[in-house]
Parts: sequence; C-alpha cells; structure tokens
Amino acid sequence: MKKIKLGLVAVAVAAGGFFAFKPLPQGSVKGTYTPVDKAVRAWAINATDTFRTDVSNGSFEIGNVKPGTYSVIIEAVAPYKNASKDNITVNEGGPTDVGEIALSQ
Repeated sequence: MKKIKLGLVAVAVAAGGFFAFKPLPQGSVKGTYTPVDKAVRAWAINATDTFRTDVSNGSFEIGNVKPGTYSVIIEAVAPYKNASKDNITVNEGGPTDVGEIALSQ
C-alpha cells in the first residue's frame, strides 16, 4: 500500500512538472525576393540566434523565431549577391512581413 501511494505521488509530481512550464513565445518572418529563381535560403540573424529556411517561388517564411530584432538575409545564387534588410522586429504570435528584397548582380 505504501508503494502504491509513493508511486501515485511520483506520478502527480511528474505530471505537475509537465504543465508548470509554458512554451516560449514565437513569431515568424516572411517576405518575397526577386528574381524568383536566384536564391536558395533566407536567414534571420541577431546577436544570439540564427534561423534559416529554404526559399521557393520567390517567397520565404521562417517559422518559430523568438521575438527580437533581426537582420534578414537572402542567400543568392552566383552571379547575384546576397541581400539583406536590417532592424526587422519580430513579435510573438504572428508573422512579420519584410516585403520584397531585391537581389542584384
């Protein structure tokens, strides 16, 4: 009987631990780039975090980004050069649209 009570207490403590923490708030970064076939990846970078995603059909969305201020970089295919937008503020709960980023040669 004592072992059963001890086991139930252990299960209750473990279950309480699972519900004691809430997930970190997240946001996302989305946008477009031109020309549509001249990029491979999009990056969101700040002093402590780096997030990336593959791009397709002239658009991108980087999910699960922590709130903060980022530089968004589009990694280009040669002869095009990488392009970036700085001071992009990501808030929790929704997407931040950076608009269009133009790649140049």
